[in-house]
Amino acid sequence: MYELFAVVTPGLERISWEELKLLGFNPLEIEPGGIKMRGNLESIYRINLLSRTISRLLVRLGNFHAAAFSELRKKAGRLSWEEFIFPGLNISFRTTCHHSRLYHSKAVEERVAGAISDRLGEKTQSILPNSIGNTKSDQMIIVRLNNDECLISVDTSGDNLHRRGYRLQTAKAPIRENIAAAIILATGWDRQKPLLDPLCGSGTIPIEAALMSRNIPPGLNRQFAFMQWKNFNRSAWNQIIESVKTSEITPAPIIIGSDRDEGAIQISKNNAARAGISNLIEFNHCAISAILPPKKPGFLITNPPYGVRVRSNKDIRNLYAQLGNTARLLCKDWKIGLLSSDPYLLSQLGFEVEKSIRFSNGGINVILGRGFVPGDQ
Repeated sequence: MYELFAVVTPGLERISWEELKLLGFNPLEIEPGGIKMRGNLESIYRINLLSRTISRLLVRLGNFHAAAFSELRKKAGRLSWEEFIFPGLNISFRTTCHHSRLYHSKAVEERVAGAISDRLGEKTQSILPNSIGNTKSDQMIIVRLNNDECLISVDTSGDNLHRRGYRLQTAKAPIRENIAAAIILATGWDRQKPLLDPLCGSGTIPIEAALMSRNIPPGLNRQFAFMQWKNFNRSAWNQIIESVKTSEITPAPIIIGSDRDEGAIQISKNNAARAGISNLIEFNHCAISAILPPKKPGFLITNPPYGVRVRSNKDIRNLYAQLGNTARLLCKDWKIGLLSSDPYLLSQLGFEVEKSIRFSNGGINVILGRGFVPGDQ
């Protein structure tokens, strides 16, 4: 059993907690920016494959006091590196130092690299850290020093888990796939009622909804860091893949994405084709006022433009007002979920939405507005 940490966009921890429980895992504790868990190798495989909302999964390898470089190297050398690292593997470090005597991140990385070499019995030079950003590594190691307490973790995911592999093209201001999935879950979509995104951009929200509706795992067509480990069990992995492929799926709901930008609609169609769910989504080139939602009540979930200097940007205010007017006219009694950078913009909808979920999207602080659309007054 390993101590695991699911990295989550700060502010979305509760959504990921509920998702992990629904997937059959047993999260232990929410920490800022993630969720603490315990699990075995199969847990690592399944979480990476199945979770739609987390950013990556770490194995917490060791936690100890280190106030000197010699102490850091000695204690780091006691960790079970041989489970995850072998000579010649291309490794990289992500290191942060706060309020600690060991404040030089590169020096910390050199000592941890030396500790790995001590443990494996190889020359230090054979596994010196590569620079993140310059070299794509096979295995990333995360080192956190805070008040002279050192936490060392091994990444199990490789590329960030939002990289599903289907989105090779993006429109303006794209939303990450895992955040799109999180706001769909937070809005309460049941995978059966219609779902409409009238500002779909590159199609991420409708595509994530379609993948959910057919129980298609988000990590089905990608590689993971744990596949490099010596104890990687290919047979167990293949069995997990076969089990999810044969899992029961629900009838396909109506999913619609529309946008006034014809180029964005073509990008959406291309992305949906790569995801293998083109037949599950209807993409329309039209303005908000021209949408044709199903008569059956459903969910309106979207990520409108945020704008800069919101109160002075009349176009953005008008967009939210138009969205609210159209929703009241055509989507009465639908549930709504939309991101906004400012409560003032949400007030332009013309009806109240709940604003308790706040996080950062692309470096911009945003609010998820959730609620019911009232009828046209």
